[in-house]
Amino acid sequence: MKKGMVYLAGAGPGDPELLTLKALDALKRADCVVYDYLASPALVNALDCEKIYVGKQGGDHTLSQTEINELIVRKAREGKTVVRLKGGDPFIFGRGGEEAEELVKAGVRFSIIPGVSSFYSAPAYAGIPVTHRDHASAFEVITGHRRDDAPEEEDVNFPDFDADKTFVFLMGMKNLARISAKLCGEKGFPEKTPAAVVSWGTTPRQRVAAGTLESIADEVARLGLRPPAIIIVGGVVTLRGTLRWFDALPLFGKKIVVTRTREQASALSRSLAELGADVLEFPTIRIVPRADTGPLDEAIGAIESFDWLVFTSQNAVGIFFERLFALGRDVRCLKGVRIAAIGPATGREIEKRSLRPDLVPPEYVAEAVVSAMGAVGVAGARVLLPCAEEARDALPRGLSALGADVRRVPIYDTVRPAPPSGEIMETVRTADIVTFTSSSTARNFFSIVGESRALHASIGPITSAAVRETGHRVDIEASEYTIEGLVDALIRAFG
Repeated sequence: MKKGMVYLAGAGPGDPELLTLKALDALKRADCVVYDYLASPALVNALDCEKIYVGKQGGDHTLSQTEINELIVRKAREGKTVVRLKGGDPFIFGRGGEEAEELVKAGVRFSIIPGVSSFYSAPAYAGIPVTHRDHASAFEVITGHRRDDAPEEEDVNFPDFDADKTFVFLMGMKNLARISAKLCGEKGFPEKTPAAVVSWGTTPRQRVAAGTLESIADEVARLGLRPPAIIIVGGVVTLRGTLRWFDALPLFGKKIVVTRTREQASALSRSLAELGADVLEFPTIRIVPRADTGPLDEAIGAIESFDWLVFTSQNAVGIFFERLFALGRDVRCLKGVRIAAIGPATGREIEKRSLRPDLVPPEYVAEAVVSAMGAVGVAGARVLLPCAEEARDALPRGLSALGADVRRVPIYDTVRPAPPSGEIMETVRTADIVTFTSSSTARNFFSIVGESRALHASIGPITSAAVRETGHRVDIEASEYTIEGLVDALIRAFG
């Protein structure tokens, strides 16, 4: 039987991109992941293995620590590679040390993967450095509470005042008023000492309260901040006004739904996340290559007889060339065949095959392809158009009207996926913005979800027309019909 292995890994403070490369590698190899409340949902949902939630939120414990220890040991003894995924760093005010001790007792192999801690990353995302030459040459990290069974007077190890230090309290929200009072009343802190609280730091849910030890508890109550949160005390807090960056991003905190296929969503999702958005990938189409490859095989076999090869999507490029190589042919057979791409993204997909499109129109719609090809002359030309079964007929109809001999070959179908869980559906329905990058994504979205209270953002006029056909409005439309253009339109709307 395979020997089990346990990785005690830090998940970081919340932003999934702050996960370390080593932790990511362990997660990719994991048979089982045992994760906490603060592990990023986007990160956990992407895992293809057994997932067990053991989170603790306030006084609500899914499992006791003893039960968690037993679970990890049991899974390892089953021969599994186990990742115990803990928020932040497993050894910074976590129970990672206790879990490691239990693994030693059980004779289970383990490895420690440190994580990015919230004590410095959450302040950084709030524009507060924990050290600065003009404000603090040292920092102290303090737990906001000790053990659940500790007497109140021993609950927090309160530090003495030092004007050259930054003090960071973790897990201290419920004790905030008492921490402030103790620091000012017994430890020599001036009441006007700058203080801040960062809730849900490094995530689009981040909120920050800033003030002084005298005012911070009232400010937190006014804003309604809740755990998870950290408390920062010291002169560095005053730098937030100058260094604030994350929650100043143009799309910060906006809940944006991406409806592209899962394979294509990453570029748009990444661009939106970098602008501060809370992104939910909700694919409303799935690309299914045609089982019957006969028509495409026939066209590829006679490829030298065509004058033009026209691609209207990245999907068509991928499926066409995959089949070309499967038939034992390569790009050399395209010598003399001119290639047109509907837009730059499709053009870049062609360039991945060491080819350059001969024509990319200035506007990225079928009508513009017809106009551009008409300008160079296509009368009598043979045109191969590999496309989706559901593709609009504007292109073959337009080229035929110009005298071209068009061979339209459907090579894939766009299929509507099954509806997701009720929880995901509710999240989608309460989103701020839904993005549409094709007519199919729009039609399928409203077919799945029904009514939407969100703003609707479209990549271009053809997609916008499909949104309106469903009886819904278009609030934002890209002036350049690309992913970059769609992102720019969102920035203009909210920046």
